[in-house]
Amino acid sequence: MSTPPPTADPAAISGSAAPSGGDRRAATRERLAGAVYDLLVVGGGILGTSVAWHAAQAGLRVAMVDAGDFAGATSSASSKLVHGGLRYLQTGAVRLVAENHHERRVLARDVAPHLVNPLTFHLPVYKGGPHGAAKLGAGVFAYSALSAFGDGVGRIISPAKARAANPALRTEHLRAVAVYADHQMNDARVAVMTVRAAVQSGATVLNHAEVTGLRTSRGRVTGAELRDRLDGTEFGVTARLVLNATGPWVDHLRRMEHPGAAPSIRLSKGAHLVLRRATPWRTALATPVDRYRITFALPWEDHLLLGTTDEVYEGDPGEVAATEADITQILDEAACSVRDEQLDRSLLTYAFAGLRVLPGGPGGVESAKRETVLTEGRGGMLSVAGGKWTTYRHIGRGVLARLASLPGVPGADLGAEMEPVSGLVRRVPLPGVANPNAVAHRLLADRELAAPMDPATARFLATHYGSLAFEVADLVRRDPALGEPVHPDGPEIWAQVVYARDQEWAETVDDVLRRRTTLTVRGLDTDEVRARVARLLGGAG
Repeated sequence: MSTPPPTADPAAISGSAAPSGGDRRAATRERLAGAVYDLLVVGGGILGTSVAWHAAQAGLRVAMVDAGDFAGATSSASSKLVHGGLRYLQTGAVRLVAENHHERRVLARDVAPHLVNPLTFHLPVYKGGPHGAAKLGAGVFAYSALSAFGDGVGRIISPAKARAANPALRTEHLRAVAVYADHQMNDARVAVMTVRAAVQSGATVLNHAEVTGLRTSRGRVTGAELRDRLDGTEFGVTARLVLNATGPWVDHLRRMEHPGAAPSIRLSKGAHLVLRRATPWRTALATPVDRYRITFALPWEDHLLLGTTDEVYEGDPGEVAATEADITQILDEAACSVRDEQLDRSLLTYAFAGLRVLPGGPGGVESAKRETVLTEGRGGMLSVAGGKWTTYRHIGRGVLARLASLPGVPGADLGAEMEPVSGLVRRVPLPGVANPNAVAHRLLADRELAAPMDPATARFLATHYGSLAFEVADLVRRDPALGEPVHPDGPEIWAQVVYARDQEWAETVDDVLRRRTTLTVRGLDTDEVRARVARLLGGAG
């Protein structure tokens, strides 16, 4: 791949008169250390951001911190799906699927239509496969019925019709193809928008701030001691209640409260691959591998997303990564339904892995229930783990309801002071909510820009920022150099880097390239790009 041609040096363009990152962080640390919060949320992933958002809406004074970036671990390493959970029908979990469908529709239609996109799935039925056509046909029909047929009727189509939609579909021994509908999103972008929503509701947030110890008073947890990982500054936060939402690290923080705390979770590793597309890819493939597992081939960010694995993980959560064995397994399983020319390793742009947090107990991780674990420690700290993106709002509200019902913990009886969960606006949209097509049209028609915006950039901004794309475009109006592409093979422009720095808590190069943009997953984070982004961030690594 080519390296971006030398253009205006990003080190010379600020794009904003905002305070420096160091000044902003110092001001945030001062706010955190100088107040008593109702709730301190430790962990800025799926669950932490949702609880912080809903608690702030309920009128609580909320602080949220994360040792890394927001959604910097498992929450940005998902399969990018917002789905009802077709496989749950096997276990008779009809109510769960219906609830998942409800949340999926709410996200797609009301809360985040600018971030959540419809996706048609093809489920191929091969000779000798784990499921027959009749069973899968009935399954996808029931699946669509539980969604009130809001996305059409699940049905069976011929191999020829499926091949027309996906030329890379392997048709040898293909008997039939079941069709159903779900949604997908960019998980890292949904996360940063949720953080922004929490802040707009009154929360104070800080990433790259690690808990080094817990504050206690008379045996009760009353806050945390922290260290800023970027400059080493130590500070503390006092709170009436602490919520441990650290995902794979949940038991680590529980042992700070009580060294003898028994394990409450187990971990399952899921790896994914991102490849350039060799052919058009109009639908997703969901191919059964065995009774419990499905391997996905998903069109995502103009690329192909493959995965996932599902295996026990007992190592350091901070060291989880996709291994050579994971890559081989994913490609081999994808080859059941995807032609070889789409699986050439030369097309691979990125490989990543995350950890599912599962309830402790017997049995294999592949058949374990994906449910939320909520516990209360000796010192009154609540710990929550598990869950998934589709129901993250529902889980956040559920945890908030639990906070409101806590018995008379001294100084932490929050229920009397917060707005009842039932009284909250049920479908508060995420920032930037708008019709992406309308946003893209306005960007392309903007005559105040020095040069017309590239259609791919306009579409990318519309589907990742919604109406906030106009704020990004405003940076380009003020400094046309910010309208230049970060890399010629991708849709992102330099204004997005400035916007991530000034408005989206991006502190490091990886914050920008991996989570605020898609440059890393596209394989476009060259050494030159990384160096120029670092200069624009002020030297952050």
